[in-house]
Amino acid sequence: MRKHRNIVCMLIVVITLTVAAMPVAAKSAKEIRAQKVAEIPTCSKKYGAIVVEEPNEGTNWWTGAKLPAPSTLVKVYVRKSGCFDLIDRSAGFSVAQRERELAAGGQLRGQSNIGGGQMRAADYVMVPELASQNENAGGRRWAAVAGGLIGGSVGAGIGMLDTKKKTADVVLSVVDVRTTEYVAMTEGHGEKKDVSWGVAGGMFGSGGLAGAGVGSYANTEIGQIVAIAYLNAYLDMVAQFEDLPESASANSETQTVTVTRPARMLANPQGTGDAVRDLEVGMLLYPTGNKENQMWEVEDELGNLGWVSSNMFQLAR
Repeated sequence: MRKHRNIVCMLIVVITLTVAAMPVAAKSAKEIRAQKVAEIPTCSKKYGAIVVEEPNEGTNWWTGAKLPAPSTLVKVYVRKSGCFDLIDRSAGFSVAQRERELAAGGQLRGQSNIGGGQMRAADYVMVPELASQNENAGGRRWAAVAGGLIGGSVGAGIGMLDTKKKTADVVLSVVDVRTTEYVAMTEGHGEKKDVSWGVAGGMFGSGGLAGAGVGSYANTEIGQIVAIAYLNAYLDMVAQFEDLPESASANSETQTVTVTRPARMLANPQGTGDAVRDLEVGMLLYPTGNKENQMWEVEDELGNLGWVSSNMFQLAR
């Protein structure tokens, strides 16, 4: 009997160790939302390159709460999720620009491989925002109008950071760089019970935000609440991207071109038949994406469609 119990115990240990060693499946934003836990999603594909920026206007509310800028927090979500390639246009970009200036001035060693045309273009700009803030010490509430890309009634309608009630309401807005259109705008809410009830799980541990350079969001209660609010907004934002085209650049309008020398718009790429019209220097044309060797199919501002040699135009500035 004792031998039987020992065998059973050994089997239980083996099964437990096996389950523990099994890889944890990555969870999508929709799955995490359904489970109602605070966890950064993992994307199976990237949706493009993104820049995370602070609002251009308004109060830096995070300094009053002794928190880093929310852009640093959202950048952690972007990096850990793998949903986007993160593009830097802040401090790292300034240093890179100085290096490029040194290279252009001949100050760097040969074969440094720094030059023009190497920078990755951003497909999207994401702005983390907050509408208003509540100062706990004096019980005062002041407006911090959401700046940047959100304004008017939309910004005024978003919630606030309340350090007495321990709640935070935030918003993430995402704009397509090429079209300047909003592709996503999501709100996120966080409150004390999200932290005290353990909804956050290991999010604030050494493997989460605490070890990601945003310690104040992990080590303070109001920081954790704000972090959860932004995470909820990020979850909804990523879920919206699942319904968008996979390539932002391929699905945007082709950049316009400017005629650089007198030319003719032809009826076909072979140049046979009558010309559609004459083209003057400075005219704008809109490529359709169809090409045959050096011949591009274009449309003019009057809707005329025809073919022009690429030697006759350049990308519009």
